[in-house]
Amino acid sequence: MDLSVLTSSPKTDHILIVDDSSDNLFLVQTILEEEGYEISLAEDGRVALEQIDKSPPDLVLLDVMMPGMDGFEVTKRIRENPQLSFIPILLITAYDQPSVVQGLDTGADDFIRKPVEVEELLARVRSLLRLKHSVDERDHIARQREDFVSRLTHDLRTPLVAADRMLTLFQQGALGEMSPPMQEAIVTMARSNRNLLAMANTLLEVYRYEAGRKNLCFSTIDVQEIAKEVVQELSPLAMEKSLSLTYDNQENVDSKIVGDRLEIHRVFTNLVGNAIKFTDAGSVTIHLSQTPVDAQPNDSWLVIEVKDTGPGISPEEQKMLFERFRQGSHKRSGSGLGLHLSKRIIETHQGTIELKSDLGQGSLFIIRFPAYQ
Repeated sequence: MDLSVLTSSPKTDHILIVDDSSDNLFLVQTILEEEGYEISLAEDGRVALEQIDKSPPDLVLLDVMMPGMDGFEVTKRIRENPQLSFIPILLITAYDQPSVVQGLDTGADDFIRKPVEVEELLARVRSLLRLKHSVDERDHIARQREDFVSRLTHDLRTPLVAADRMLTLFQQGALGEMSPPMQEAIVTMARSNRNLLAMANTLLEVYRYEAGRKNLCFSTIDVQEIAKEVVQELSPLAMEKSLSLTYDNQENVDSKIVGDRLEIHRVFTNLVGNAIKFTDAGSVTIHLSQTPVDAQPNDSWLVIEVKDTGPGISPEEQKMLFERFRQGSHKRSGSGLGLHLSKRIIETHQGTIELKSDLGQGSLFIIRFPAYQ
């Protein structure tokens, strides 16, 4: 067998050199091309950023002092671009320690001083390219793992949905009479199956958001209507625990925002459902109000508060409560996905979520959405 069919030639690393001096560009280009690297050139920061957007390189060699846009600003803009994967940046500077410190703080990964020594340049380039390859490999493995979990979760839904329908038929008596012990067993099985299905659905939604594959349908929606719907839907759960579940709003509040109605309903259901789940006595309240945006008096936030009289959340748990798969210490804590997904949905709607809680004093979740203008 021809082994060359099973192997592929290694990818040639692409390096972008940015310098306003044509002599410096030519010198560094000559050194690196002799080592077999693919080289692109840019004579100023603006052109460099345009090239990076079109074809991201594996490494950027960046002169600090350039007219118009210096190397610090170029570094800052590269690091602020969420669409770019990690690109190592090697600063080339003729200046002293403070400029090096500024460059590293801005986001550069290494620096080299002028006049450039060939062996030092090549060593630093090799070092940063090893870092790039390591990060790319890590990200590739992470994407493969997430794709696997997403596919597995999607496949799990099929038998769970089928089981849910079959158990519903049993409960409806469509498959014949059942004894009381059998009916009780079927109820337990149906509840467990629905919990598994809800968990699979939530996990699938998390990965859709994180992979950028979630399609949202934005329109003008009334949050007050959604809040009332969720209260009505979850009232039976609160009544089972003898909890007071109430909704109220600030007088003359404008509760309209631009968003995906189904996703906002999901956030309310999760937060209010959690509040009921973890509260054994007392109440759960939902309150809507409107506050101005700081320094922008013509704009305002729609504020939603979900407050309970549950056990509260410790400061340690609060720090990681919205992280994926971070379960609380409470015995009823679930998969750790619901709050993470809620935060992703809220941030997708340009909103924020905040938690205020003390042990023994209950919890208050505060959501802010830009009010409809």
